[in-house]
This record gives sequence, C-alpha cells and structure tokens, in this order.
Amino acid sequence: MNDKAQHPRRGAEDQPEFALHLGARLIAATPERVEFEMPVTPLLANRNGVLHGGAIMGLADNAGGTATFLNLPEDRATTTVESKTNFLRPIRIGDTARAVSEPLHRGRTTQIWQTTIYRGDGKVAAIVTQTQLVLEWKD
Repeated sequence: MNDKAQHPRRGAEDQPEFALHLGARLIAATPERVEFEMPVTPLLANRNGVLHGGAIMGLADNAGGTATFLNLPEDRATTTVESKTNFLRPIRIGDTARAVSEPLHRGRTTQIWQTTIYRGDGKVAAIVTQTQLVLEWKD
C-alpha cells in the first residue's frame, strides 16, 4: 500500500477524535489563519470552575496542528515538538473559548504558530506558541 493510502490527505474540516472530544469546532481555516471555538463545560473545567489549562493547550495544539497541516506538501505529516503557554485570564464554565492560530514561521522542516485564546468578552485568556516538525510520512 502506498503512503497516500496509509495517510490520505484530508481537509481541515476532518478533525481528529481528540478535537471532537474537547468539543472544538472549526470556524475558519486558511493557510494563513485557523480559528476554532470550544464551549467551556464542567467536563473541561478544573476545581476552580474555569477551563482547565490542559484543555486550553489541547485546543491550541489542535489549532496549530491544523494550520500546519494546511501548509504541508502532499507527502508530509506534522507533529508538535515544542509548546509554550502563557495563561493570562480564566475562562469560566458556560463561556466559549476561541482559538486563533497565525504563523510566525512557515519553513520546510519546521513551522511555528502562535495561537491566541480569547474569552467570550474578547479578552485574551492565553497565548500559546508551538513548533511543528514537518515529517516525511512513512509506513
């Protein structure tokens, strides 16, 4: 079986199960910008009643990975090799987190994306910077 059959090209709208589990919903996707929304539910909250930091990082990682995916050549895949998060404000249960990923660098072997996480009131809740490694997809 060839590489394409093993790892078929999918569109940005075809999200992995993890993103669906988080409740992440793709809003917009171009090679220059990707946007997701995610409702803040009790299942994603920490003991203080706000969105768990891991859920924020999961949303941002998925957004940055989707953005990288849109910039890959046909025979390449991607994986996150580094991620840094600055948490600025909480997002309470019942609110909606909005993730906007924009490129800082789109190279042949790495891409760096900054994802800003907004609360429903438009204030920045977190900023995530991640480095994606561009991989040759092999069996």
